[in-house]
Amino acid sequence: MRPRTRALGNALYVLPALALIGLFVYYPLAANLYYSFFSFSAGAGEMKPVGFDNIVRLVSDPVIAQSLLHNVVYAVVSIVLQVGGSLVVAAWLTHLLGPRLGSILRSIYFLPAVISITVIALMFTFVYNARGGLLNGVLELVGLEGLQTGWLANVDTALGSVIAVSQWQSVGYVCMLYVVALQQIPIEYYEAAALDGAGRVRQFFSITVPQSKEMIFVALILTITGAFTVFNEPFILTRGGPGNASQVLATYMYNQGFFQNQMGYASAIATFIFVITLIISIVQMLSFRSGKE
Repeated sequence: MRPRTRALGNALYVLPALALIGLFVYYPLAANLYYSFFSFSAGAGEMKPVGFDNIVRLVSDPVIAQSLLHNVVYAVVSIVLQVGGSLVVAAWLTHLLGPRLGSILRSIYFLPAVISITVIALMFTFVYNARGGLLNGVLELVGLEGLQTGWLANVDTALGSVIAVSQWQSVGYVCMLYVVALQQIPIEYYEAAALDGAGRVRQFFSITVPQSKEMIFVALILTITGAFTVFNEPFILTRGGPGNASQVLATYMYNQGFFQNQMGYASAIATFIFVITLIISIVQMLSFRSGKE
């Protein structure tokens, strides 16, 4: 087969996938950017051009700044607990426990990841309930009644309560990704390190972390982009409230588009979210240079 004919055949194989990606990914991205320069409402046929007014409004909107800060907090906590904490748990499950107990605990940790986040968020509304909620009940049981509060209705605790739900649901999934990576590390590395007198902590930082570099990169991409696009948990639990105490960019975008009926401004916010996640992904890829030594 001639090279030109082979190249044409290969192109025909990937053409359907490219068409679907273009239709359902790149076209909506381009359309959303286009709508950012208009003012219109959902269901309305008339679209009024406003130029860069939506962009100017976005830059000066104090709720955008507050929501972005909440997303940053979300990302920092996710990096600590999901990227860092999950690696520690995965190392514990892989190297310190027997195969039977390790398998049981891996199943337990992974279980929240297979439950719908909507179901989990609804479940935690009962956990956080100010009257009769599980959390307040446990605090009363251990004699810490002074810490009881309306967790989702309190300005000081709403954001932390929402973030806690996300971590509970996601840590097990990231942990399983790490377990797969750690199982590929030859056991001889640890045996040689032990013979040289390296303890568990030294082995973790000298063997486990470097050998898991690629999976750490994947976990960072998943957790950080997820932190800047999170929607279900804050929307179901608090609707971004009380006030804007747990507002994030995605919930504010939804509120502007479907409650305030300002679809053009919502499109501008969506474009802003896309630009943030794109920049973060590019920076991470350049920093880690995944697949290159």
